[in-house]
Amino acid sequence: MYTLKKSLGQHFLRDENMVLRIVAALQERPFRQLLEVGPGGGALTKHLFQLPGIEFKAIELDEEKIRFLEKNWPGLEGKIIHRNILDADRPFTGKFTVVGNFPYNISSQILFKILDWKEDIEGMVGMFQKEVAQRIASKPGNKVYGILSVLVQAFFEVTYLFEVHEQCFTPPPKVKSAVIRLTPKTEPLPVGNEKRFFLLVKTAFHQRRKTLRNAVRNLFDEETLKNPVFNKRAEQLSVADFAALELMMK
Repeated sequence: MYTLKKSLGQHFLRDENMVLRIVAALQERPFRQLLEVGPGGGALTKHLFQLPGIEFKAIELDEEKIRFLEKNWPGLEGKIIHRNILDADRPFTGKFTVVGNFPYNISSQILFKILDWKEDIEGMVGMFQKEVAQRIASKPGNKVYGILSVLVQAFFEVTYLFEVHEQCFTPPPKVKSAVIRLTPKTEPLPVGNEKRFFLLVKTAFHQRRKTLRNAVRNLFDEETLKNPVFNKRAEQLSVADFAALELMMK
């Protein structure tokens, strides 16, 4: 068998009905290349790598889990990348889909990795801590609406699919879980400069209790700051509002 490593945030899905539900959600959209992040004990992997007509790869940091997977499913040999997802290069040439029960301790960083790869990402179905999933899918005016909400929704449509009970995992996590889907926007927002857009969003939400005028003062000239939009707080702005503001930055 294998050991569970708390340092890697390992909580393995063991409920087969939930596994099949995730696989079914993944197959609702077509794909030819599939990357699974953190296959762990193989709950999803044993179904995914055998999907017909699909080029499959998995990325796993834990060498013990790689040995376990290859021993139990010999067809996986050569399909597992031994690396940290956060340091990985693009796994495929061309468009690919991402799936995974993501380690909760780095799930936000995994999202930023997906944003780095967004030109090639044709879809994602992933499990997150429930409050992180809610944050990603949140709309303006909601108290959990924040940096992840805006940056992800600028480039992807977010669908909150379903929640997963703690007892579906070994060991049961102390938090609730939820599965979401990301689908690239058919018409991405007109962001002039992505680095400036990311800086604007992060700066605005780091002082979310302040008005925009005070939170992002250093990013705009004094004349621009007279615009009434700066009377609002970050959580009151839509993703499109942030995109429009980026074009006004000095």
